Amino acid sequence: MTEIFSRKYIRFGIAALIYILVVIWIGNYWLLLGLGVIFDMYVTEKVNWTFWKKRHGKNNAFIEWLDALIFAVIAVTLINIFLFQNYRIPTPSMEKSLLVGDHLFVSKLAYGPRMPNTPIAFPFTQHTLPLTNSKSWSNLVIWPYKRLAGGGEVRNNDPIVFNFPAGDTVVVDEQVTSYYEIVRRTARDLKSRDSYSGSLPKNDSYYIRQARKEILDQHEIVYRPVDRRDNYVKRCIGIPGDTVTIISGVVYINGIQVEDNSTLQTTYVVRTNGTTINPKAFERLSISKADQSMISGAAYLLPLTSANAETISKFTNVSEVSPVMARSGEYAPHIFPHNSAYRWNEDNYGPLWLPAKGSVVQLDTSNLCIYERIIDVYEENDLRVDGGIIYINGSPASSYTFKMGYYWMMGDNRHNSADSRYWGFVPEDHIVGKPKFIWLSIDKEAEGIRRIRWNRMFMKVR
Repeated sequence: MTEIFSRKYIRFGIAALIYILVVIWIGNYWLLLGLGVIFDMYVTEKVNWTFWKKRHGKNNAFIEWLDALIFAVIAVTLINIFLFQNYRIPTPSMEKSLLVGDHLFVSKLAYGPRMPNTPIAFPFTQHTLPLTNSKSWSNLVIWPYKRLAGGGEVRNNDPIVFNFPAGDTVVVDEQVTSYYEIVRRTARDLKSRDSYSGSLPKNDSYYIRQARKEILDQHEIVYRPVDRRDNYVKRCIGIPGDTVTIISGVVYINGIQVEDNSTLQTTYVVRTNGTTINPKAFERLSISKADQSMISGAAYLLPLTSANAETISKFTNVSEVSPVMARSGEYAPHIFPHNSAYRWNEDNYGPLWLPAKGSVVQLDTSNLCIYERIIDVYEENDLRVDGGIIYINGSPASSYTFKMGYYWMMGDNRHNSADSRYWGFVPEDHIVGKPKFIWLSIDKEAEGIRRIRWNRMFMKVR
């Protein structure tokens, strides 16, 4: 009896020590009340905490399977929150660094795991329940942003998994496009209609308001908290305090050119003598069928690495290989900050400064479009402009102090990536983790056993 009693206390001591260390890590000391539950589970056994099964005696097979399932769900959920999770690459925005069908091991410990904003949720779903297509979380409990201590800080050039910043408001039947881009697109259409009909043009804010009303009337709109927004993976080009500039497709950070990695892709026009390029050549260069776009009988539009572009330029039937670049000063309305005062495009951008936590920016109506979403949405202030005067939380403001740091993310497939150039800054509370390695890679264009890309198994993500 003494030996059994001692074993109980040893098991309790080990469990209590682990629990106390986790509580210290989380930093919420109210959780120490849970030591009473652990003591009862291991020593006194007054309450049957696993009420679905008998504490003593044999349970039937169904109960045993149920018990194993409950344990697995709890264990995997805790692992996903605090340690790591799987992420599958759905789009080619990071090719050739990461391929569609790559399954990534994403470390939460690299930068510190976040406590969930919505702790009450259906397990293993991001935001939508299968079959019912309804939301998978409850707003009954909402926790503020809190990041636990991790292994380091986000650095320039790190590949990062993060929640899509513009994914807070979603048009249910067009989820692949940002709600805000849908609003801007609709506003441009409304403005064009007025122009064609001969009506007097109105200011842009009028068309934005009308676009929002039209979208609300015609579509189902949902709101998602930070941890329930879609997960994206991109490369961190700039960290808080950096200044990002892009000139003719070349990225500069604080005036210093960022060295391109060998897997970086740009879109090229490839012209031939009228004959087609052998599909086997594309296969040898790992150019997928989805990337092979023919714009005429003698020209292709292809995303290529610099090495592939050089190789193709040497084909006997290829007469020209030239990159596709937007002109400097050419305004692209779909590019952040979506204001014609900033005549930026995908290939010529900035300079743009990335706010750091505690830094101060001087505000006026000319630069407010850059920071308004940070102030109004990410940092939850009441922002309005009246008569050219900026009001923050009801008071006139000529400056603003940032509460968080902000990052700049870009895909390695530069002309096929919806990234910070399109929707702006990534707040620190949206950072999910760092992909460490590829544990599985599936090629949807292949067949049979060839669908598995064996050469990418357990490849480190760089």
